[in-house]
Amino acid sequence: MIIIKRKLIITWALIILFPIAIHAQTEAHLEGYVRDSLGRAISLVHVLLENTKLVTTTNDSGFYSLKIPANRTFVVLFSHIEYRTEKKTIILKPAETFKIDVILQFKITNIQEVSVTSEVERALSVSRISIKDFNQIPNPDGGIETLIKTLPGVSSSNELSSQYSVRGGNFDENLVYVNDIELNRPYLIRSGQQEGLSFINPDMVSSVKFSAGGFEARYGDKMSSVLDVSYRKPVDYQCRLNASLLGGSATFEGISKSNKFSHISSIRYKTSQYLLNTLETKGEYKPAFVDIQSLVTYQPWEKLEFSLLGNFAQNKYQFVPESRSTNFGTFQQVYNLKVYYDGQEMDKYRSALGAFTANFRPMSNLSLKVITSAYTSYEQETFDIDGYYLINELDNTPGSDTYGDSLLNLGVGGMLNHARNFLWANTWLVSHIGTYILNRHTMRWSVEYKRENIDDRLNEWTIVDSAGYSIPYSQTSITPDDFAESRNNITSTRISGYIQDTWQFGSDKTRYYVTGGVRFNYWDYNREWLISPRLRFSVKPNWSHDFMFHLAVGAYNQPPVYKEMRDFHGNLNPDIRAQQSIHIVLGSDYNLHLWNRPFKFTSEVYYKYLSKLIPYKVDNVRIRYTAKNNAIGYATGLDLKLNGEFVPGIESWASVSLLKTEENQNDDFYYDSQGNRIEPGFYPRPTDQRVIFNLFFQDYLPNNSTLQMHLNLVYGSPVHVSPPRSDRFDQTFPMGPYRRVDMGLSKILKNRNKSSKIQLFNYLEEFVISLEIFNLLNISNKASYLWIRTVPNQENVPNEFAVPNYLTSRRINLKVSVKF
Repeated sequence: MIIIKRKLIITWALIILFPIAIHAQTEAHLEGYVRDSLGRAISLVHVLLENTKLVTTTNDSGFYSLKIPANRTFVVLFSHIEYRTEKKTIILKPAETFKIDVILQFKITNIQEVSVTSEVERALSVSRISIKDFNQIPNPDGGIETLIKTLPGVSSSNELSSQYSVRGGNFDENLVYVNDIELNRPYLIRSGQQEGLSFINPDMVSSVKFSAGGFEARYGDKMSSVLDVSYRKPVDYQCRLNASLLGGSATFEGISKSNKFSHISSIRYKTSQYLLNTLETKGEYKPAFVDIQSLVTYQPWEKLEFSLLGNFAQNKYQFVPESRSTNFGTFQQVYNLKVYYDGQEMDKYRSALGAFTANFRPMSNLSLKVITSAYTSYEQETFDIDGYYLINELDNTPGSDTYGDSLLNLGVGGMLNHARNFLWANTWLVSHIGTYILNRHTMRWSVEYKRENIDDRLNEWTIVDSAGYSIPYSQTSITPDDFAESRNNITSTRISGYIQDTWQFGSDKTRYYVTGGVRFNYWDYNREWLISPRLRFSVKPNWSHDFMFHLAVGAYNQPPVYKEMRDFHGNLNPDIRAQQSIHIVLGSDYNLHLWNRPFKFTSEVYYKYLSKLIPYKVDNVRIRYTAKNNAIGYATGLDLKLNGEFVPGIESWASVSLLKTEENQNDDFYYDSQGNRIEPGFYPRPTDQRVIFNLFFQDYLPNNSTLQMHLNLVYGSPVHVSPPRSDRFDQTFPMGPYRRVDMGLSKILKNRNKSSKIQLFNYLEEFVISLEIFNLLNISNKASYLWIRTVPNQENVPNEFAVPNYLTSRRINLKVSVKF
């Protein structure tokens, strides 16, 4: 009886498994990677078998996987609207796994940002940014952020800094990701000249995506923007060398014969001494910034991939000031400040990041990713600078014998600035990210656990002496003008995650795309739970003109970071809560042709309601918070951009942004001289830059396209500043507009499609030499103010002067780029 049952079980098993086995024996497996001529992964490439319905698309890594019938000849098409279609003819054996890696060439008549990569990606909140022309942009900073600063809604008034503001938010409100890993911003940076290299290495970048607001739930808990960067996976052996008067870099990449192991590694060196020597404060500048990065990938089998991203950065800034002479004031009254210095500043910033990622694809439509990372940084800010100053009123009467000479001494004194600030930050993180595609739905989810530890030692003060009097004046002691001292150590845990779905539906006439999701966040330090629902609706009407419209609404809650918890004197507020923002964004994009060439026009109007704000003041790039959730505010504006081939075959763009952002503190009343209570109401935020215009224009000689010109023009209307020691945040005044023109001239001596008359150059894949002219018009832009306090010595003469700290003047830079 038992034998009979066993025979029945075996028989039924064979009956069930026989069709499956037959089916498996008649199928084969095709997979591989699709990249461009620069080795960058191309997502959303359609991989289809000609004259069949078998089709798939590549993911963000350029990977595709497709099951096909065996023992039949097929033509495989690799198509993308931005690239030339490639065809491969194959015939596979049953159960065979065959790999085809394809390199697609750019279409000559198209450009990456103008073209629509796909309607799905076009309907999402983040836009893909072309980096094809990045190396041609005149770039004093050297980072990818210079490209971001040219986008609508983005502003930056400091060419020495990689930081930027988006739609009324400050630097700390921007999300930045590299390979799904969120990056941290330094805590102790005061000025642009102290900044080292940006973490993002342009020579390793595969794709750049950016959103100025209304972004999806899968992106984290900040109130302004998201920059999503992916590093590329090599497909060949390459080496790129860059060198200029501002530093240099070397990038190496390769892949094993089995295609299972690959790496891309880079070392960079930057020194801004050449630029800093144009500042009005003369002295000995010794900036030295170095970082090493590497991305190693191992794919033991088709469904599993491991990667390791490592970074080490060592940034040093040493400055021995000697003197400065600055003219300031108005046309009617011109003043001059002379300062003679003694002492030095020594700053150090050291950081290291290690991130391990395991990506498992059990099915072609399912991706399961696990990320573990550790980040550590050490920041040191030490200086003792003694300055002796004189403030004089100058004769500005044209034709006067004493024109430009001193008429009256308004103040004389000294100041001593001291700091011994040290900060250690450590972060450990583990997260899971999943993606599942089912019919017209793309589902994403994630959960993250993060452990943070910050040890902060703050000790800084300033003593001001004017005409023998210490300011503020005391009959019994010398009182510091500004004093902060504290020692804080906090360890906390953050848990966050999201779930979202993108749904496509509609007919051939009109298609709709809905992305809805919700984020959650918990921080055990203040025991605050945050829920952030977000929704985006896009529609593609079947019109004769190629339009797409979108509406985004969402909640963006920003849990406090350490800087927001610490007030001006170094004290922590344990009851600090998350700042909150509601985004409403309405926009459209229009693909069109002008002069028979492709263009794209985008527009967005937005309104952001801000609550539980933490007021702050900005000095250069340093942000100091009040550590109180005592303000509300808003930001509203319009962003416009037109980009395309103004010159055939080469991309240019122009953008205009209009912005108004204000806030109102709920406890900032005061009493006037008559005893009346005054409520200041709404006042401009430090990022209230009403008008921003950016133009990036490229051209070449009609008969020689290898000789090109690149022009980057920026105009930003004045932002508002307030005295650092004033308790009145509503007492603001405009700092002055930011105007700058940078120009570059480049000569392509050798590229992939052009041979050189010089035989030596033909051993290279690419050789470009560039001449850059920074601040072409030599405009004096202001970075911040030096506030000089004096004892009043005559009627109507102020006892505090705002002396501009000007940015860099004109400089010429020579740059060489070699690839082989």
